[in-house]
Amino acid sequence: MRLILCWLAACLLAVAAEPPIVRTEVWANLPAQRVGPNDLLGVRVYDGPEFSQTVRVGADGLIHVPMIKRRIKVEGLYPGEVESAIAEALREEGLLVDPFVTVTIAEYHSRPINVAGAVKMPLVFQAEGPTTLLEAISRAQGLRTDAGREILVSRSQPGPDGQPVVLTRRISVRALIDQADPALNLRLTGGEEIRIPELSRIFVVGNVKKSGAYPVQDDGDTTVLQMIALAEGLAPYANKQAYVYRREGLAKKEIDIPLQKIMRRQVPDVTLAANDILYIPDNKGRRVSLNALEKILLFGSTAGATALTYGLVR
Repeated sequence: MRLILCWLAACLLAVAAEPPIVRTEVWANLPAQRVGPNDLLGVRVYDGPEFSQTVRVGADGLIHVPMIKRRIKVEGLYPGEVESAIAEALREEGLLVDPFVTVTIAEYHSRPINVAGAVKMPLVFQAEGPTTLLEAISRAQGLRTDAGREILVSRSQPGPDGQPVVLTRRISVRALIDQADPALNLRLTGGEEIRIPELSRIFVVGNVKKSGAYPVQDDGDTTVLQMIALAEGLAPYANKQAYVYRREGLAKKEIDIPLQKIMRRQVPDVTLAANDILYIPDNKGRRVSLNALEKILLFGSTAGATALTYGLVR
């Protein structure tokens, strides 16, 4: 008898020493976003297959479950909250006493994230769970080589008068990627538009060795001499005067550039702006003179050769 009592006492002590079991509610599809219009929900009711089906959330944020006379508002709810709302409706209408409901998100359609601009593969995807700005750019296969220095993240939200207002935040590419600033790796939940503009360009045409559109790579000022260097220098018949064509609103502006004085360091270099056109015209007078001297050279005269050499050196 004493052994039995000792054994019972030991069992009671062991049970008392065990930590209490804490039950937590676990949703079927964690992590999940709040439900929105056009999302597709899978509703399952145990011991009530007639209530189970896949339902689409309407544009008004309501769903209709079979045999429930009223529609249920689910927009803005998490899946677990939708389960509670459906179970409450079943109880209120006397259809089930203690319903056990599970809701899963079959498809999200209310949380698009649009990635556009200077990325390798622009795309739109649904934020099935909270994602980050870097993850969204990675889905677009990263930035192109001509990507600009800023990322624009826009999101629409209700304004004071109830009308939607678009808020845009500018994120530095260098701070986000090169410096890995975690504060700039924004958390996205859907509804955002991510745009990466291309690099600003300056166009160089006329008497240069390599005309073209050249991106502005650095954060400093871009000058006339820098653009001529990118264009591999002046051609032989370049004029002493150059011109910059700049758009200011709907108007176009022509700016005279004293090219020869700049190259002789007699006046400061001129700063250019994004989308400027730098035009270096032809020095027609010098071209005609040299052509004439070349014709004289064809006669084989020593004087003609000397004159041509003098003209080229000058």
